[in-house]
Amino acid sequence: MTITIRLADYSDPQDAAVIVDLLDQYARDPMGGGKPLSDHTRAHLVAALGARADALTFLAFDGTAPAGLLNAFEGFSTFACKPLLNVHDIAVHPDHRGKGIGRDLMDAVEAEARTRGCCKLTLEVLAGNTRARGVYEAAGYHAYELDPAMGTALFLEKAL
Repeated sequence: MTITIRLADYSDPQDAAVIVDLLDQYARDPMGGGKPLSDHTRAHLVAALGARADALTFLAFDGTAPAGLLNAFEGFSTFACKPLLNVHDIAVHPDHRGKGIGRDLMDAVEAEARTRGCCKLTLEVLAGNTRARGVYEAAGYHAYELDPAMGTALFLEKAL
C-alpha cells in the first residue's frame, strides 16, 4: 500500500473520528499511559483542537486505512525570537508499525515548521520508549542543553 500524510480537517467528521480513534489506541498503549481516553476527551477533543489557532494534526493513511497521527502546537522561542513547533503526540497504529510511518509524520511536521519559519521542533519521549527514541534520534533530535556543564533539560509536570 501507499502511505499518505496530510493535515487533518478538524471540521470533517471522518477526520475527527480518526483522530479520536488513533489517539485512544495510543492512550491505551503502555507508552501512552495504558488507559483509554475519557468520555469527555473523546467527545470534546477535536472541537477543542479546532478552536486553537496553534494546533495542527497530521494524519497518516496506509491506502485508505488510518495508520498514524501527529499532534503539534506552535510555541515561541524567546531566545531565537521565532516560532517553534512542539510535537505533542505521535501515534502509529500497531498494525502499521515498522513501515516508516512515524518518520513520515516527523518529516511532514518538519516541512511545516520550515514553512512557518520555526527555529526548532521540540518533543518529549519516555526514557524507556527505545523504539521511538531511535526514530527521533535518527531524525536529528537530541537532548536539549544550553551548556554541557549544566546537563540536559528535564521535562517536569504538575497536574492541576
